[in-house]
Amino acid sequence: MSAPTASSPGLSHAARLVSQFDRDRFVTALFAPLERREALMSLYAFNVEIARVQESVREPMAGMIRLQWWRDALIAGAEGGACDNHPVARPLGELIRAHGLPLEPFDDLISARQDDLEGAAPADLAEAERYAERSSAALTVLALTVLGAETEEFRRAGRHVGIAWGLLGNLRALGHHLSIGKLTLPEDLLHAAGTSGMAVRDGRASTESLTAVARLMGERARHHLAEARRGRPGRRGLAALLPAILADGYLQVLEKTGWNPFDSRVAQPRPRPLRLVLAQLTGRF
Repeated sequence: MSAPTASSPGLSHAARLVSQFDRDRFVTALFAPLERREALMSLYAFNVEIARVQESVREPMAGMIRLQWWRDALIAGAEGGACDNHPVARPLGELIRAHGLPLEPFDDLISARQDDLEGAAPADLAEAERYAERSSAALTVLALTVLGAETEEFRRAGRHVGIAWGLLGNLRALGHHLSIGKLTLPEDLLHAAGTSGMAVRDGRASTESLTAVARLMGERARHHLAEARRGRPGRRGLAALLPAILADGYLQVLEKTGWNPFDSRVAQPRPRPLRLVLAQLTGRF
């Protein structure tokens, strides 16, 4: 399958946004049924929009105001409002109404981004997992709903895939996150490894301490992937679960680098087209 590029004229605004800023989810969305593909792009574009808020503002209050705008826009969209004709909010409001999507997961996603603006690192691994559940996993469950995969088995798999993807994404984006004042490594793991969040922010943390923390987070991500694969929920929601295939590849790279999150290979995209096609054929992620 040849994936369109961000400049492809046939792509919607949402799809171009996802292609540019969330290439992994863009590629997995291409495996959704054609009639559901644009709906996934709308969801993922919303996630891109709110994830970029922290980078686009100088003061946390400005970010809070922007995120509140999104919260208000989604409520308006759910009630049939125009969402100021915003190119992402307007179709997302239509999607919410068409599929009866609950607003709670959207609120979780926005609340997680509000936490980002405060800049505090998670106190422990459990808190890091809760953040991943409110962000990445909430988005995965919304995607499953759009795909019509609303069984308890799909939701359980989606929760675990989402948490794994969130933990792994925080490792892969560590350098970028630090550049915008965000730290997602748990403080308790850092202290156990002989360092601290402040030392990481100041560039004083040793490579050994960072690799020790990354290994523990990576192993936890693998645990969630294994939990997600305990069942066979079926094909209907497969496109929302395909990030699990990509996560396997990223974990392999991290392990090869000795769990060094700053190794340049860690952040490189790895689309794994053959593995994704095989998953599509077998219905197994």
